[in-house]
Amino acid sequence: MQQYIEFLQANPLLAIAWIGVFIALIFTSVKAGLSTIKKVTHQQATLLMNRESAKVIDVRSESEFKKGHILDSTLLPLSKLKNNEFGGLEKELDAPIIVVCNTGMTSTQACQMLQKAGFTNIHNLQGGIAEWKTANLPLTQKK
Repeated sequence: MQQYIEFLQANPLLAIAWIGVFIALIFTSVKAGLSTIKKVTHQQATLLMNRESAKVIDVRSESEFKKGHILDSTLLPLSKLKNNEFGGLEKELDAPIIVVCNTGMTSTQACQMLQKAGFTNIHNLQGGIAEWKTANLPLTQKK
């Protein structure tokens, strides 16, 4: 214990940095645990689509969407969500919605926007389309 105290006294900036990282880790863990947005794997997403008729919302750009997207997904770019344009999705506030992007990062932001707009059953596809492709799940270029 004495060695820790000596280290902290000798390196106060490093100690403050470690404490900051530790607090940030705890904060993000608690925030993720309390979030109503559920992260789903590609297996869970297919179950939601098949059993609960979940609607898939793709928030990528139109050019990325045309290269390949999940069957029956709806293109709703993040730019439209930022302008509160939900493309008729407002009718389904309680329906299960799976939000998809390339890697799962942009869709997190989209999920938060949908949550603020009153949607209650939101799911974020972990790994996005990249993970979907890795699992050899089908993509379509129709629409």
